[in-house]
Amino acid sequence: MNETLELGGNISLAGFKDVDKAQLIVVKKIVGQYAKRFSEICERFEKLSITMKPVHKTEKSEIFELHAKAMDNGKQYVAQISDRNLFFALDKVLKKVENEIQK
Repeated sequence: MNETLELGGNISLAGFKDVDKAQLIVVKKIVGQYAKRFSEICERFEKLSITMKPVHKTEKSEIFELHAKAMDNGKQYVAQISDRNLFFALDKVLKKVENEIQK
């Protein structure tokens, strides 16, 4: 079963249970920075959800698929991205959501 981490009251991370503690600290910091930014640019920021799915895993590398969804005053903004680097993927997917909100 997919465990969901709740950060604050309006941020949820699903699929991150296998991420080591050091990486998870960085993930939380990146997500927190974007959540703060969304609360500033949104009409009424409600929730940010991020789901991670490891797509392809070998001994040497792994591809992360991330789905992000932000709710702003009942309107949903979504983005999806795949990358070998978890932090780059997280930054890219949240940047896509931010760009959607600002349109």
